[in-house]
Amino acid sequence: MSGAIERYVTAGGDVRYSVRYRKPDQRQARKSGFRTKRDAQAYLAAQTTAKERGDWIDPSLARTTVGEWAVSWYASKAARKATTLSGYRHSLDKHVLPRWKDVPLAAVTHEDVQAWVVGLSAHLGPSATRQTFLALRMMLGYAVRSRRLSRNVCDGVELPKLVQVERAYLSHAQVAQLAAAVGSDGDIVRFLAYTGLRWGEMAALKVGRVDFARRRLEVAEAVSDPRGVLVWSTPKTHERRTVAFPALLVPLLQARCAGKGRDALVFAGADGGVLRNGNWRQRFFDPAVRRVIAEDPAFPKVTPHGLRHTAASLAISAGANVKAVQRMLGHKSAAMTLDTYASLFEDDMESVAVAMNRMAAQESVPDLCLVPVSEAKHMPEKKRKTPGLPGVSVVAPTGVDPVTFRFSVLLRGLNPRAGTCLIRAVMRIWSHWDRSGLRSISLVCGQNVATASHPDTP
Repeated sequence: MSGAIERYVTAGGDVRYSVRYRKPDQRQARKSGFRTKRDAQAYLAAQTTAKERGDWIDPSLARTTVGEWAVSWYASKAARKATTLSGYRHSLDKHVLPRWKDVPLAAVTHEDVQAWVVGLSAHLGPSATRQTFLALRMMLGYAVRSRRLSRNVCDGVELPKLVQVERAYLSHAQVAQLAAAVGSDGDIVRFLAYTGLRWGEMAALKVGRVDFARRRLEVAEAVSDPRGVLVWSTPKTHERRTVAFPALLVPLLQARCAGKGRDALVFAGADGGVLRNGNWRQRFFDPAVRRVIAEDPAFPKVTPHGLRHTAASLAISAGANVKAVQRMLGHKSAAMTLDTYASLFEDDMESVAVAMNRMAAQESVPDLCLVPVSEAKHMPEKKRKTPGLPGVSVVAPTGVDPVTFRFSVLLRGLNPRAGTCLIRAVMRIWSHWDRSGLRSISLVCGQNVATASHPDTP
């Protein structure tokens, strides 16, 4: 980048230096006020290097204030959900602009942002602090991509750690208890607890999207009311999904849909319009929760959205895998489902391990070892116990001494095909006949009986 350094004298008699250079678009720029020629040379060199690397930033653009840039940044987010935009607007108006509105983009420093975050965390929770900081960080990131800043000073700012809030999961009995306390709208509690829909998805559900024959819901729309204005849109992940519902909801949904057209809302307000979360929660849900907790202090404190967590818990306890839960809840990925409900799947993995062990036992041929009782007495207790498989016993044939015939049966697994089980067992018994003195034997397994005689028996 070609340029020139000029010496001049200020009105006060001080010597200063200015730098003239050309921008990448060949327009001329000037920067004055350098106290030494060395400072001016360093500035010119930096501009030249930035141009050669392709990352030159026009200093004049960085003089835009945060308040002015916030207008451009917010306008660039028009494609976001209405609820998301409402959150951005709240963060800007309440916290970001009061502090940074008149500060030029180039004057925002890492140290000042860190001090601001510390101040926010003194009166906001960790989550609210992070959300507010995110608005400023995204705004400055947009300035970097627009080539108004060379870097984002928000990078590396230390944020308060999120406190893991224990989720409230209701049991089937507690769902019924809360539904009864809510009263005539108790079916809403059951619906949310057994489908996992978000409130906006439930409020937007239309009669034509309920398939009673297949017990399926088509989740294609969502409605929200940020700042009191109803906004219709697609579900949170912008994708339609189909959700199965249990038979217990059929009569409740049929009652809600009776006499309505296909485009009518299943769950409507008293005026027939959209059922708004804030109003319904304040009038019906929260008072019901308080009454139930007053009767039973151990009852979890839940919210309408928290019933979504209950739906996940009940589905997982019923044996649903992570992909099924993901589809039900409408999560973007299975990884998100695992991150959210990892503790529930840990319990589920224990059940999976037990089930795998049971299936492996059923698919494998049992390992039977028959030894005389006299020998079994001296075996370790751990090996002497039969692991709870009823219906298998060794029966002494008529004329054979029961004491001589008694054996301790050690089994690992049980093949459901009784015939194979019995044949293998009898074959193993042969190896003990000479030692026990038995000449014939019958093995009973359920309704099947296998009888064998020693080869030397006449």
